[in-house]
Amino acid sequence: METIIGYLNNMFASLPRTEQMAMLKQELLGNMEEKYYELKHEGKSENEAVGIVISEFGNIDELVSELGLGEVRKEEGLGLPMLDELAVEGFIAAKKRSGLLVGWGVGLIMLGAALLILISGLGENGFMGNVFSEDAMSMIGLIPLLLLLGPAIALFIYSGTKMEKYKYMESGFSLPYPLEAYIEQRQSAFAATYTLSLIMGVCLCVLSPIAIFVSSAFGDEYSSYGVAVLLIIVAVAVFLFVYYGNIRGAYQRLLKTGDFSEEKQEEKKEEDRIVGAVAAIIWPLVTCVFLVSGFVFDQWEINWIVFPLTGILFGVFSSVYNMFKKKDAA
Repeated sequence: METIIGYLNNMFASLPRTEQMAMLKQELLGNMEEKYYELKHEGKSENEAVGIVISEFGNIDELVSELGLGEVRKEEGLGLPMLDELAVEGFIAAKKRSGLLVGWGVGLIMLGAALLILISGLGENGFMGNVFSEDAMSMIGLIPLLLLLGPAIALFIYSGTKMEKYKYMESGFSLPYPLEAYIEQRQSAFAATYTLSLIMGVCLCVLSPIAIFVSSAFGDEYSSYGVAVLLIIVAVAVFLFVYYGNIRGAYQRLLKTGDFSEEKQEEKKEEDRIVGAVAAIIWPLVTCVFLVSGFVFDQWEINWIVFPLTGILFGVFSSVYNMFKKKDAA
C-alpha cells in the first residue's frame, strides 16, 4: 500500500490543494485500497496487486479535465521532454552498461598496477635472475600496466559516448505518473541488492590489508606479493561500488531524488567544482608517493596506507567544506 499511497501523492502533487481535491484524493485512495486488499485476498502478489490497482485507477486525466484543471497539468511539463517506457528502460540499461564498462576499466588499471608490483617483487627475489636483472624485471612489469591501460581508457571513452544521448535529461524532463510509480517499485526492489553490494565492497576494503600481513609473515621480501593481492581485492570492491552505484544513480536521476533532487543539483555543481579540483591534484600525488616509496625506498609493506588515509582525509575535507558552505548560506 505504501507504493500506492506514494503514487497517489505524486499524482496530486501538481494540482491545487483545495478541499475539493482533498476529498477527491481521499475517495480515490479508499477505492484503490479496497481493490488492493481484494486482489491480495485472491492470492495476487504484492507487485501484481499494485500494478493492477495503478492500471485501473492510475489515470486521473478525465477527472482533472472534468474539474477544469487540464491547463494546470499541461503547464507542469511545459517545455520539458516527456519520457516514455522505452526511453526509461533505455536509460537504465545504458547506466548499467556504463557502470559495467567503467568498473572493468578501473579493474584493468588496478590489475596492471598489481602485475607491475608482482613482477618487480619476483625480480627482487631472484626469479629468472639468470636471464633478467632486477631493473629489467621492473621494466618488464610496466608492459602489462601499459597494455591494460589502453583498453581501460577505451572503456571509459566508450562508456561516455554511450551516455551522450541522455545528456538532455540534465536540462529537465517529466514522467507519466504510472511510469513514475513503476520506477519507484523497481528502486525499492533494488534497494536490498545495493545495500548488499555496499556491505561487500566495504568489507573487502577493510579486509584487503590482511593480504599484506600474511605475505609479510613469510618474510619482508614477500610483502610486494601482498600488495598485489590487496590491489586486486580493492579492484573488486571498486567494481561493486561503481556498477551498483550507477544503477542506483539511474533510479535517482529518473525520480529526481537523492543526489539528483533540484536542491542537491545546485549544491553539487559548486561542490564538484571545488572538490574535483582538489581531487585532480591530490590523487595523482598520492599515487606518485605510493610508487616512489615502493620502488625507491622499498616500503611496500607499509606504503599502501596512503590510499585509505588519503581517502579518510579527503572525506573529512569534503564534509568540512560542506559544513562551512551551509553555515555561510544560513
